[in-house]
Amino acid sequence: QVQLVESGGGLVQPGGSLRLSCAASGSIFSIATMGWYRQAPGKQRELVAAVTSGGKTDYADSVKGRFTISRDNAKNTVYLQMNSLEPEDTAVYSCKMAITTMTPRYQYNAWGQGTQVTVSS
Repeated sequence: QVQLVESGGGLVQPGGSLRLSCAASGSIFSIATMGWYRQAPGKQRELVAAVTSGGKTDYADSVKGRFTISRDNAKNTVYLQMNSLEPEDTAVYSCKMAITTMTPRYQYNAWGQGTQVTVSS
């Protein structure tokens, strides 16, 4: 069984920064793409950023130049550095990882529990 645990959310003023972390633990053989999604009240969940096992990154247009995704494969952890935060960034942020388990060997998408990010003065 694999668990994803997120941390780093909270309340921040406009223009401020936050760093989210998501660590996977359990019977893991490998992790392919890692990503961050967010869902604001009354809106659909959207992809914020993703990083492949090879290090290729992809960002939503709304966060390009402000957010940076990175991963530490040794720690099975993905990070999201969020700078120049805006009220429109307020949402529940969740991580997703494409995990291949050790035994039996199969791949599935695992999700974190979500962490609230609120940008407000």
